[in-house]
Amino acid sequence: MLVQALLDAKRRFPGRCAVSDASLALSYRRLTQIAGVFCRVIQRSTESERVGLMLPASSAFPAALFGTLWAGRVAVPLNFLLSPVELARIVADAGLDLILTVRPFQELVASVPARAVFLEDLPLKRMLVRSMILGSPKPASPPPDATAVLLYTSGTSAEPKGVELTHRNLQSNCAGAIETLEVDPRQTFLNILPPFHVFGLTGNVLIPVFLGASVTAIPRFNPLAVTGAVMEKKISVLMAIPSMYAAILRLKSAPEDAFRSIYIAVSGGEALPDSVRDGFQKRFGVLLRQGYGLTETSPVVAASSPSHYREGMVGRVLRNVEVRIVDTGGNALAAGGEGVIHVRGPSVMKGYFHKPEETRRVLDSNGWFDTGDIGRVDADGFLAITGRAKEMLIIGGENVFPREIEAVLESHEGVLQAAVIGISDSLRGEAAAAFVIPQKGISVSEEELCNFARRKLASFKVPRRIEIREDLPTGPTGKILKRKLRDLLS
Repeated sequence: MLVQALLDAKRRFPGRCAVSDASLALSYRRLTQIAGVFCRVIQRSTESERVGLMLPASSAFPAALFGTLWAGRVAVPLNFLLSPVELARIVADAGLDLILTVRPFQELVASVPARAVFLEDLPLKRMLVRSMILGSPKPASPPPDATAVLLYTSGTSAEPKGVELTHRNLQSNCAGAIETLEVDPRQTFLNILPPFHVFGLTGNVLIPVFLGASVTAIPRFNPLAVTGAVMEKKISVLMAIPSMYAAILRLKSAPEDAFRSIYIAVSGGEALPDSVRDGFQKRFGVLLRQGYGLTETSPVVAASSPSHYREGMVGRVLRNVEVRIVDTGGNALAAGGEGVIHVRGPSVMKGYFHKPEETRRVLDSNGWFDTGDIGRVDADGFLAITGRAKEMLIIGGENVFPREIEAVLESHEGVLQAAVIGISDSLRGEAAAAFVIPQKGISVSEEELCNFARRKLASFKVPRRIEIREDLPTGPTGKILKRKLRDLLS
């Protein structure tokens, strides 16, 4: 199913640039030809059902992805930011014996028990000529519910967890997101998200192919490079993490009209601070549109669009997705009620790879997936995210969601971003601790922020401790890693 999207794009827009990076630009015709070559490389290199892809956002990644699917195999995008030990666990769990990669990752792939095929070493010109003589290989015809991609949501625990996304999952999510975001083939995308993250995979690799749109890829996020690419390539669709938008805001050299070509800028992956949203709009004239999703939902559940925006909401639920809000007893709540978000529809994963018990814990017999997030849906289908069940603090018997405290701190003019975790408290069992990144050029103190929070929050919600830092530990997409914040407390 997914390969057919590429073949359709080639048929409709053969000469259009499909993807480009600093070293290579591929038309849809050439991207399809190279995918066919990679298909043959895989077929003769391994009989394994799954193939590892260790590649950054680049022209090579979609060619390797579609080549893997063309060969009827499951693509396993690998996180090249992991340690060798973490990566080895994933390679073993997925049963990989082949990884398509590039030379910059040579040392890392040498540490895992799988054969590496370096794309630079392939005689690509000769293979393309041979392919033109022989004709393209016949694409595999997997059933819609066959696994297409295996994405690992965590490589830092002893038990990595692979999410099986099917051809139907990804095709359905692309269709729903395209409709909701109101994008078309004329758009130009900028890919600054790693393809082992579902936001980058669906948003910047698959959706453009389903559209037949063009993508410029930047392998490593750099705010200066992003601003330059937007201006030079006249980028119209930008998908990024709030931390990336915050980094762009901190650039003194970015002109006010740098983002004038943007049709829609989507923020996802974590909560968007009001300070970043307002700062981006004030400086660049671009209103950041939020989206919400998870790896297990392929990922988009809801998103804002140019014509559908509601302040305080992450967006409207996709038309082909169902969302219900349930209380602690599992009972569905009426519109406006706050509770745990459950999702159902063709975008919901097949399950966790070789983990039936974990799958059953989050996916019931009726197809409802328990996201673990807290939120509410209004009568018009707009979704708000108010917290995460697993992050919930219990302070003196009261349930407190970190996001509420973070939002208050981020409303202070001197705060760019905040992250809140729970710490042990002898009187209340738990208390809030906050980590704050200040706005550039504005000085704030712990006392000032505590007093500010007291004016807006119940006393038990006010952070007992506030750490002011220039930066915080982040993951590959720039999302703050809360599990590492505790290590910063002395």
